[in-house]
Amino acid sequence: MADSQSKKIGVFSLIAIVVGSMIGGGAFSLPTDMARHAGIVAIVLAWLITGIGMLCLAFVYQNLSKRKPELQGGIYSYARAGFGKFIGFNSAWGYWLSAFLGNVAYALLLFNALSFFFPVFSGNNNIYVLIGASIIVWSVHCIALRGVQQAALINTITTIARLVPIFAFIVILMLAFNIKQLNFNAFGSSDMGSVFKQLASTMMVTLWVFIGIEGAVVISGRARKESDVGKATVIGLSATLFIYILLNVVTLAAVPRDVLMQFENPTLAYALQYIVGPWGAWFINIGLCIALFGALLSWTLLASETPYIAAKDGVMPKIFARENKNNAPSASLWITNGAIQLFLLVAYLSSGTYRILYLIAAIAILPPYLLSGLYALKIAIKKEGYAQNESSKRDLVLALIASLYGLWLIYAANIKLLLLCSVLYFIGLFVYIYSCRKTPGKWFTAADRILVVVIISAVLFGIWAFLSGHL
Repeated sequence: MADSQSKKIGVFSLIAIVVGSMIGGGAFSLPTDMARHAGIVAIVLAWLITGIGMLCLAFVYQNLSKRKPELQGGIYSYARAGFGKFIGFNSAWGYWLSAFLGNVAYALLLFNALSFFFPVFSGNNNIYVLIGASIIVWSVHCIALRGVQQAALINTITTIARLVPIFAFIVILMLAFNIKQLNFNAFGSSDMGSVFKQLASTMMVTLWVFIGIEGAVVISGRARKESDVGKATVIGLSATLFIYILLNVVTLAAVPRDVLMQFENPTLAYALQYIVGPWGAWFINIGLCIALFGALLSWTLLASETPYIAAKDGVMPKIFARENKNNAPSASLWITNGAIQLFLLVAYLSSGTYRILYLIAAIAILPPYLLSGLYALKIAIKKEGYAQNESSKRDLVLALIASLYGLWLIYAANIKLLLLCSVLYFIGLFVYIYSCRKTPGKWFTAADRILVVVIISAVLFGIWAFLSGHL
């Protein structure tokens, strides 16, 4: 028993997983990604909405870990417990899609940063990028196979290391802070449209940099103390939100917007170079490489854990449930990194970009997030897991806001990418059927069949829209 507890993860490592999952490559490109679509007013509103939505989602996960500690599969388990087997599968499938596609995006951005030092990696996903990214992915794979505890320790070290250049950037740009810059183009340029349109166009960017909030929940079964899961989620989210707001404000206040828009990724490197000279770009790019390696490790853990839990529950193919001698989900790791390798090849052949991949990853995770909010709303209404006279009003309000935020994100998402994601969810139907092929009883409820029709209709509409030139 003592040996089993020694292999569990403590609160500090859980916080590092949450922060490390969120602060990846997106943080280093955040100012330009935001400024490309919106003026200051829309950006401030976007952070306000995202901050409220994500804080409510963090409290939702904290409450669920408290009320339902037996559900140790996080996002998948909540959807399964609340809405049945097929919905649970789609939550696990969507989360897995988001996680491994995010890793593909991180791997590409890593070599974008390395091209600053090694020009051989310059260009749009050349063969050297494919080879280098493949080596990194399988190196991370080998670390993850040695067990979650060791991988979590390495992730903690890289999380601390990636925060150093970010805080240094914030301090330096604070010294160059110019309030007049914040007044420039407050409502954006005329081609950006209304503030509402600008706001909607920033939502996937703000969502992308917060994906990972559920990190502690996903691996809750490996936490030393159940209470640490909710605590790590709220602390990690609050710290990350504060960092992101500072990054945006100091950059927009120190660098003219027309100059900022000319910067390539990573934005922070060229913004610091603009302020202090060439050494600034070196400093940030080194930090970005560390951040991306850590993010790849964090997301490899998260990507493999969800299908592993779902497979143990009979929802994903059983092969995902296999472990090695280090209690690592070895088969899930091999399949996940194999999928990453496949999409790296697709990105190379199609000249796919980091931004497109991260937007698809962000959209793929929307159903799992929405289902978490709806399940929290359900148990708050029914008062499941509450003491006899304990009020659930606070939790009900938080769950309602988190659910509305999830619906708003789906509304704000790019229609082309939504339809593309529907194809990925359509493929999941065959995986689900394969998983259930030996299971007696009904595989789909009446409500499940409606969802199947929606997915197939979205795919058919996407094909029609593409062939007819409407997309």
